[in-house]
Amino acid sequence: MRPQDILIPLPAGLCCKPGGFHIDPVRPVERAVITHGHSDHARAGHGAVLATQETLDLMRLRYGDNFARATQAIRYGEEIALGDVKIKFHPAGHVLGSAQIAVSCKDTCIVASGDYKDAIDPTCTPFEVIPCDVFITEATFGLPVFRHGDAADEVKKLLASVALFPERAHLVGAYSLGKAQRVIALLREQGYDAPVYLHGAMEKITHYYESRGVALGELRAVRGVKKADLAGTIALAPPTATSDIWTRRFPDPVTAFASGWMRVRARARQRGIELPLVISDHADWDGLTATIEATGAGEVWVTHGQEDALVHWCKTRGLAARPLDLVGYGDEEEHDVVAADEAEA
Repeated sequence: MRPQDILIPLPAGLCCKPGGFHIDPVRPVERAVITHGHSDHARAGHGAVLATQETLDLMRLRYGDNFARATQAIRYGEEIALGDVKIKFHPAGHVLGSAQIAVSCKDTCIVASGDYKDAIDPTCTPFEVIPCDVFITEATFGLPVFRHGDAADEVKKLLASVALFPERAHLVGAYSLGKAQRVIALLREQGYDAPVYLHGAMEKITHYYESRGVALGELRAVRGVKKADLAGTIALAPPTATSDIWTRRFPDPVTAFASGWMRVRARARQRGIELPLVISDHADWDGLTATIEATGAGEVWVTHGQEDALVHWCKTRGLAARPLDLVGYGDEEEHDVVAADEAEA
């Protein structure tokens, strides 16, 4: 069976007609298989949703109990038959509960990776390479300029700034799901044992991480803390909150932002970021290319991001490759909007 007979891009998303489901659909569908909880991949309104327990829980936290008519949890390594195909979930290393989805039909295996990273992350199960015939890869940072480096070194920069400016608060913009918890865990690994302060929009997801056994140390809400008492502290907030009136409650804040996009200094300047931190939950160029090679796939489909460069790299190495041109996916920041009741949290 040809790969395009198993999975095909449609307006609603990547569709598996033999299995009767879509992967990460951007429109409501009858049956959705979800890779992870970021809101550009996990949306409300589907009939039935199949995902890891963590992803289902995170969707419930974000959208409420009725985000889908029915749900089913699947474990890493568990195989389920859907129609004429079998699917198996494997760790993607992106955020808590994130998964790659291996879709097998007869003798053909296609792995839809969702978003992934091969870097070490203490807050989620490490990425696993899955041998396959066709590998569907993201390309968020699919240009050679994007080499993220060691996230621990970026956290050391943050701690050095805290030591240098004890009279100022350090306000770190980070996505509410995945990035914020990773930054906290990295701080703890570097020996930082002071309380970390959270914007109200961070609290539910961060406490959920703790409930799943992710140790994050002492956490405190920013809400109700006197301005003077926030001197010398580290606080995390959604990126949108670091440029609004919410920041006025901090004494002379140093504005930082944890993102792979901080490799591009012009982006940091445009956002008024004083302390850019190159910490990404996506694979960088070296991670993308190494993963493609490790899968042994003879065909690569590239989606959301710098598709052309990665397609070209694949073809120069004799691999069949093409862009999928799926729409509706992007940086989580674009979807990580702070609700009105959380804006002053």
